[in-house]
Amino acid sequence: MVRTSRRPGFTLIELLVVIAIIAILIALLVPAVQKVRDAAARAQCGNNLHQIGIAMHGYHDTNKKFPPGVDYTYPYYYWSWMAEMMPYYEQTALYNQANAWARGSSPAYCWWPWGDFWDSPQTPANPALGVTIPTLICPADGRQNLTLTGSQWGGNGSVAFAGYMGVASSGEGNENYNGGRSNGILYWTSPTRIADITDGTSQTLMVGERPPSQDLNYGWWFAGAGFDGSGEGDVVLGARSYNYAAAIGCSSASVGFQQGSFSNPCDQAHFWSAHTGGANFLMGDASVRFLTYGANNVLPQFASRNGNEVADLSGY
Repeated sequence: MVRTSRRPGFTLIELLVVIAIIAILIALLVPAVQKVRDAAARAQCGNNLHQIGIAMHGYHDTNKKFPPGVDYTYPYYYWSWMAEMMPYYEQTALYNQANAWARGSSPAYCWWPWGDFWDSPQTPANPALGVTIPTLICPADGRQNLTLTGSQWGGNGSVAFAGYMGVASSGEGNENYNGGRSNGILYWTSPTRIADITDGTSQTLMVGERPPSQDLNYGWWFAGAGFDGSGEGDVVLGARSYNYAAAIGCSSASVGFQQGSFSNPCDQAHFWSAHTGGANFLMGDASVRFLTYGANNVLPQFASRNGNEVADLSGY
C-alpha cells in the first residue's frame, strides 16, 4: 500500500489574506515614514537658517551693519546678502575665489557675476555662481540641489540655488530701488544696523523660505537682479509683492504667505515652503520660528523693522 502525504503550504485564500495584511501595514507605515522625513527636513531647514543667522551677526560684528540684500558697489554688483557673508558660514575659500574674479583687471573679466554674454568673446561667469552651498538649501526641496548649465539658461556659467529669501519690506520689497524706502532688514543696497531695528530683533523677520521658481529663473543664491533689477524674487522678497506678481502675469491672489506648489509659476511671488502647514523664518536675533500660513495676517507687521506695530506671533 502506497502512502501519500500532503505538502504543507498556503491555500489561495490564506495567501490573499497575508497579502492584504501586508498591504494594510504598508499603508499605515508609509505616512508615518513620510512624517518622520518631513520633520527631519523641517528641522534641518531650521538649523540652516540658524547658521545663517549666526553668520549674519558675525558679519554685523565686523562691519557694524548687516550685508546688503543686494549689493551694487564695485566690484560686487548684484552680489546677494548670501554671497557677501560667505566667510561667516565657512566659505572663505570660495569667497576669496569669487572676490579675485570680481577684481580681475584683465579684459576677460566683466563686472556682471554671470558673465558678459552680450559681447564677443563671451566672458565666463563668476566661479561661485554655480557652486551648491548646503547651508543655503532646504532638504525638503530636491530641486535646490540642482545646477542649471549656461546652455539651459542662456548665460556663460552654471547656476546654483537657495531656498531662502531676505525679507525686504512689509510691502512690495523693491521700494528702495524705486526711490522709496524699504522697511525690512535686507533689500536693495540696504545698510541696516541692529540699532535700526527699533521693533526689536526678536520681533522682526530677516530671512524666510521661498523655493526657486517653477522655471528656475528666480532663486539663484550668489547673485540676482530679480524681476526688475532690485533683486526682488531672486534673493529678496517683500511680504506683499503685488508688482512682482503682476510682472510675471499673476493675479493678486498669488500674493501673501500661503501654501505653494513647485509646478505653479505664480507661487514665486510669496513666501512658502515644501513643509506641511507653513515655513521657517529667521528672526533678527538669529532665532528661528516655524510659522503657519495663518501668520499671513500679521506678516507685514513682522516684516517691518521700524513700524512700531502691535502684533503677536504666539498664535502662529
